[in-house]
Amino acid sequence: MRQPLLTGALMASAAAAVLCTVAPATAAPAAACEAPTGPYQRDVERYLGRPVDGRQSEADCRAIRAFQTTHRTTRQDGYADLATYRATVVAQAQADPNAAGHCPVRTYRVTCVDMDRQILWVQTGDKVRFGPVAIRTGRDAQETRPGWHTIYLRNRDQVSTLYDNAPMPYSQFFDGGQALHGHPGDLYDGGGSAGCVNLSVADAAALWDLLDIDDSVYVWGTKPGTAS
Repeated sequence: MRQPLLTGALMASAAAAVLCTVAPATAAPAAACEAPTGPYQRDVERYLGRPVDGRQSEADCRAIRAFQTTHRTTRQDGYADLATYRATVVAQAQADPNAAGHCPVRTYRVTCVDMDRQILWVQTGDKVRFGPVAIRTGRDAQETRPGWHTIYLRNRDQVSTLYDNAPMPYSQFFDGGQALHGHPGDLYDGGGSAGCVNLSVADAAALWDLLDIDDSVYVWGTKPGTAS
């Protein structure tokens, strides 16, 4: 029996179906990761579970770049710089920043300033209310003073009276001229602050909204790179 011929309309429809068939999409290859070995290569490799050999590989670079992208670090090219290392310290402390028990647990709110790890958080009892976040404390010979302190003065738009009117947004003074405050720009430039506890401006603003006059601040430890 002769098969019926396709009508013109059916033939056109069949041809269109063939022409409109799209090949399966293929994912674009990831951009090459070519950053060299960074000064904190071993530390970052260790945190990321990479072979700790202090030498950058393509796989290391990609793992570091992925971490930087997730944590929105300053650079996101796979280079293990100081900011990236500090971000790993914060990430490692995230679950329980006071696991070692260095910050005293009180029924009231305490801002904990850990100079060893260069991180800060706020706790009430054993509940973390803020942080941990990265900080920068005093440089050699201008160290942030350890011990118990109390916030006695707050100024949202403070400028330095000692250092060329340098901006100190969201300042909360806790000991003499030393304050918790935002640091516009690179938090890690230079060897440290002049004694204040520097935070990113965004973190300083969030801390400002949480704290108040007479809140307690507890500082301990030693900033890496300082003598005491």
